[in-house]
Amino acid sequence: METAALVAPVTALEFHQDEFLLTGEGPVLKVFSLQPRPKACASLSVLQHYRIHGLRPKRWTAVPPQSSTTGTYEGKSDELNSSSQPVFYDLAVFGGKAVRLVRLHVDYRHEERLHLEILGPLMELPDWVLDARWLSGDQNSRLCVAVAHNSSLLLDVKTGNSLVQRSCLEGCLLYSALLLVHESWEDTVLVGGTVFNQLVLWKPGGGDTGRDCEHKAPVERRLLGHSGVIFCISYLQDKGWLASASDDRSVRVWGVGALGGPGGMCGDLNPVCLRVLFGHQARVFSVCLSPAKVFSAGEDGACLVWDWAAGGKVVRTLKGHRAGGVRALAIGEEAGSEGRWVATGGADGGVRLWRVEEGGEKKETMEEAVTDNLSDLKFPGRGLPKGVCIAGGEDENASWSHSKFVVCTDQGLVYQYRDGQWDVVWQGTPEFQSYCVMESAAVSVKDSVAKVSLCAVGNLTGSIQVFPISHPQCGVLLTGGSGKIHSLIWQEAKESLYLLASGAEGLVYRWCIKVELDENCSVTLIVSPLSSFLVPPCAKRWLTAALLQSTSKGLLWVCGDRRGSLLLFQERGKLEQKIDDDKKMDEGLLEGRQQTERKDNSRVGLLEDKERKEVVDLTLHPLSCLFGAHGKQGVTSVCEHQGLLYSTGRDGCVRVFRVHPTAGKPEEKGHGKNIEDKDGLGLEVLRVQRACKGMEWLERVLFLEPDIVVKEEEEEEEEEEEREAREECENSYQSKHVTLTDRLEDTETEEKRENKGREARFVIVGFHAVQFVVWDPVRQEKLLAVPCGGGHRSWGLWPSDKGVWPGYGALVFTKQGAVLASQPPGEEPSREGKAGRTGGLGLREGVHGRGIGCVCRLGRIKGIKSQRKRAAHLAEIKGRNVNEEGYWEIAVTGGEDTSLTVLAIHPDSGSIKVLSVITDHISSVRTLTAITGEEGRSENPTHSFSALLVSAGGRAQMQCYRLSISWDVQRQAPSCQVIQVASHRLDKQWERRRNRHKTVKMDPETRYMSVVVVDEKTDCVLLAVACSDGAIRLFSVIEGKRQIELLWETFYHQRCVLSVAPCSLEDRQGNRFNLLFSAATDGKIAVWDFTEASFISTDALSNTPASRVPCLVIPAHQSGINSLAVWKETLEQQEGCCLVTVASGGDDGQLTVSTVRVQYPDEGKTGRSRGFKEPLFSQQTKLTTPDQLNLYLNSQSHVPLAHAAPITDLKLLSPGLLVSTSSDQRVFLWRVSSTGISHSGAVFSHVADAAGLSAWEGEITQEEEEEQTRKTRFESEQETAISRQKERKTGLKTMCETGGRFSKDKGAADEAEVGEPVETMRESGDPLCASSDDEKGGETGADSGGKTESEVSGETGCKASSESKKKTQKMGWVLVCGQGFQLLRVRSPEMDAET
Repeated sequence: METAALVAPVTALEFHQDEFLLTGEGPVLKVFSLQPRPKACASLSVLQHYRIHGLRPKRWTAVPPQSSTTGTYEGKSDELNSSSQPVFYDLAVFGGKAVRLVRLHVDYRHEERLHLEILGPLMELPDWVLDARWLSGDQNSRLCVAVAHNSSLLLDVKTGNSLVQRSCLEGCLLYSALLLVHESWEDTVLVGGTVFNQLVLWKPGGGDTGRDCEHKAPVERRLLGHSGVIFCISYLQDKGWLASASDDRSVRVWGVGALGGPGGMCGDLNPVCLRVLFGHQARVFSVCLSPAKVFSAGEDGACLVWDWAAGGKVVRTLKGHRAGGVRALAIGEEAGSEGRWVATGGADGGVRLWRVEEGGEKKETMEEAVTDNLSDLKFPGRGLPKGVCIAGGEDENASWSHSKFVVCTDQGLVYQYRDGQWDVVWQGTPEFQSYCVMESAAVSVKDSVAKVSLCAVGNLTGSIQVFPISHPQCGVLLTGGSGKIHSLIWQEAKESLYLLASGAEGLVYRWCIKVELDENCSVTLIVSPLSSFLVPPCAKRWLTAALLQSTSKGLLWVCGDRRGSLLLFQERGKLEQKIDDDKKMDEGLLEGRQQTERKDNSRVGLLEDKERKEVVDLTLHPLSCLFGAHGKQGVTSVCEHQGLLYSTGRDGCVRVFRVHPTAGKPEEKGHGKNIEDKDGLGLEVLRVQRACKGMEWLERVLFLEPDIVVKEEEEEEEEEEEREAREECENSYQSKHVTLTDRLEDTETEEKRENKGREARFVIVGFHAVQFVVWDPVRQEKLLAVPCGGGHRSWGLWPSDKGVWPGYGALVFTKQGAVLASQPPGEEPSREGKAGRTGGLGLREGVHGRGIGCVCRLGRIKGIKSQRKRAAHLAEIKGRNVNEEGYWEIAVTGGEDTSLTVLAIHPDSGSIKVLSVITDHISSVRTLTAITGEEGRSENPTHSFSALLVSAGGRAQMQCYRLSISWDVQRQAPSCQVIQVASHRLDKQWERRRNRHKTVKMDPETRYMSVVVVDEKTDCVLLAVACSDGAIRLFSVIEGKRQIELLWETFYHQRCVLSVAPCSLEDRQGNRFNLLFSAATDGKIAVWDFTEASFISTDALSNTPASRVPCLVIPAHQSGINSLAVWKETLEQQEGCCLVTVASGGDDGQLTVSTVRVQYPDEGKTGRSRGFKEPLFSQQTKLTTPDQLNLYLNSQSHVPLAHAAPITDLKLLSPGLLVSTSSDQRVFLWRVSSTGISHSGAVFSHVADAAGLSAWEGEITQEEEEEQTRKTRFESEQETAISRQKERKTGLKTMCETGGRFSKDKGAADEAEVGEPVETMRESGDPLCASSDDEKGGETGADSGGKTESEVSGETGCKASSESKKKTQKMGWVLVCGQGFQLLRVRSPEMDAET
């Protein structure tokens, strides 16, 4: 087994010359290049099964390639960058009890300029390593190491020997240590954070060594003040400051003076505490010092930037990681013109990069912009401002400083703010003074590229004044009934605007407004009235949002009202005819009124009724209504993106929905002349996305441009460089590329059409308590927060006219009679974008901040190269893969953070993409199951597939989704569309039950421990659920009706049921039988026969006898059984029976395999045992009928100590091959046969607290095999060339280097480290890696390409190559989840091994 992908907490970060960022994730060392754009360049597995906790490069030291490993070159980074010669850097990597030397190769002449190489064996020490530093004046590569029991070592990294070891007189345990070194061992000073909450300072190389026989050094200084253990220590030599981060949630800065240096100075005799910084909400893990700032990061997930000159005030908060906290922190060595680099590594496996300005004069902007320095725009007008709008649509590229604000007051005045001045734009009549509503929008002038901003103001009497802001005298007065105008809504169209005014009695008046220029170049408004909408009867009958959508069915209006309902209207076919009819109707009504003045009063009533009927007949009624979709507080916005509709409301939810044709029946006519839609259209909600806790008032959604666009630009630039490099020698390829690029315009149109109907990444805009917030639901972080005072106020956000969040913004709003702005209009907002405002630049995306409890693999998808990528593929350099189309594994994880994450994993490169995050659960997710279509289960992956996903967990909650996975050609990445099918909670089910007073109320703390699919029918899916209240429950999921229904339950176990597993059988006559295996905390396995489901009905809960018992009970363990794996085997010699094998893993660490003989019932005859042994439990067999199965326990095998800890999960990789995992961080392979259980392989997992597994079989296709062979050969040639440049003193094989690499972005065997014998990776006789691949030589498929065998004759090599291409190899995949996840590749020898 070997690692293909890994996501683990980032535990080490280090900048190297502000040009590279080094990260430690598990045992994997990664290097990111920061110039010209940050990107991953190299990775290597270094520390076997230890986590990397520190990275120490040699400062300003480089080794030319011509020199030996002992030679050094002293120079600065700018000199090295300007040099064209390749250079080397030596790195000391440590973690756990191990230290290793790694060399970073940098070649500025090539695009792939970074390469990592391991030097020497792994140095394992007897104690935990806390810090390591290079001796600056040493030419023999000596390393000073601080260990956990307050000791220090001097190591020779070339030989791995300890030269000197010195302990402190105070031999207590250290939680952190800092070494201050100079030129020699005697100059070293060690600062340790003890378990007694103290800082002790002592000299490992100094003191009187003759005072005692153990040569222990005394404590020179002691710092007291913390009330918790100390996790991190940092020292700033220029200021003489020492900072400590503690478990007591504080950071303390001490004035200690000069430490270290020549002679090993110990600073001031009486060091004092200069600052105590409290600001974190949890433990503080890391602290770093700069001349003007203090940086700290902790378990609360925040990195705080403290300004020293401002008295230790927090001036910036960096948040970009999900739950779990920030585990690593690093700052750049120098503060450049754009600021100092800051990197954070989270428990979610993510790495983020930031820019922080060092000086304190310039105002800092922060992501969670809780700033008290709001700008008052000094509104001087009469009355109080009631409405504010940003009227900057005339110039789409206008900056914040040139934006225009329009404010309406309660005195009927409209003011405009422009260039720092307020001007009166329009003054209304007295009818507009007591009440008015205002909205503005921009429209294109007909036959011109110019735009004009229009403003509409409505009052209590139904009058609406519409005027251009630049020419208010050219306005028109419209009438919207005789009552109050509740709301005004503008909707853009081509060269026109639609105005919707909600009046009395649910009528929504509409006009189409166009702007033209007459002969005198003055603005003219052309107003065309349209048919009115009629809102269904409710308490609050007016619209709050509207959207015009052009479809094949015509123009559709999707609206939201104040009651929280979503409405669908359809525009009539001929607008011009309708306008003429409306004009004639108005003329007829006017003439009728004049005639009635001269007639009897009795006829007046009849005519008014007739007029009212004509008006009602001309209104449009909704085709579809989702009543109360957003609760009772109203819909706030409706928008469209890529064919999907998004609505927000004050219920704290974003609903993703679409317009779809309904089934068959034409809608009946409503009141009057309603439109008859023969096809039938309706609104269908696909998904509900909640915002953060406490954020109920949502206003709108803004869409994010995909991050992959940046990556595509980088790839295009790289591809352009490659094409130029190959221009002279590959003219034929270049001509083909030109031919392909000529077709890009057509292909881009096709790619956009393929993206239609796919959900996009968006942020949520709304109010959270007293703050205006921009919230990212995927990253679970605030991108912007302004303390405006909460909702119930008018506001405008810049820039948001295009519905896209650019990463920065400014808010203008009204508060207590004033107009305020979050940014002064004369000062531009920060345009640092994703590197400064939106959670930092994500070098690596995080997954789950807390533990992952379950994982489910959905299927495999194949990427499609766009025409652009196909053209670039012609210019591909030998040995380099330009893109990552290939094959992607799609999996879903559920965690303790109550979220589901849909992931795409690229096994070849190890890259991971988060496709979607679902946050519908209210408690932790414990179990997952999925039903994937045939296209997803096929060994030949397609470009798309669909799966039905069911998740369950705490609070007895179950969610069901339909996931549509496809390849996004435009973005060149997989995409996922989530459709919410149904949800179910047991407490709500109990509340709806009849006669519930006669039953026992369910426990609200019930947890669903395991869920499996028992049977899949055409109309529904049957699910079996193991529950913590001792019940096994059977549910039905009917996707067509979008409901989950509880069918049956039994409390047979009377203990917590931990696991269930199904088994489907089929006899020779084609009869199907369904078995269910359940296991509880009592260590027994119960077997249930669910073949005859006649007892299952909607009222089964009241009619099912409570005494129902299983067919068979198998004692298997001494304690709880956490996992079950079941498979069947047909007996050829025995007719009418089969063998079912069930493997179980429990809390006792035991692996048990039980074989059950299943006897099929005879047709027309009573069930008999056919001469078999009597059943194990005869009293239960008597309850069976002749049509039921007969089950007998045939045999049972045990492995008492399969793991050193409880087995948390067990899965079937292939028939007879099991994979198990445990919290002991081991993954074992087990071969099960008729003779017993045998150990087949093992690997050390880098995932702590392993909780779940997913295992599946696959095959190596010819394309993958050739690509793997090419890559491995290229890497082997590189390794061989490098290894020839140095002499090895040990007898280790060079080929071990290739086996120990976690290549460029690809996992290799984590256990076969460079230069180490395989025997060092075994524990208690069990191998910790599958070494069969290396032992079998070049006969193992894809691995054979990696072993260059130039000695083999050409004839034999051609034969072997042709044979390997004809056949495909089996391959297994294992996905382990816990504190992160790890994808393991199981090679063919392990899959096919026979015992």
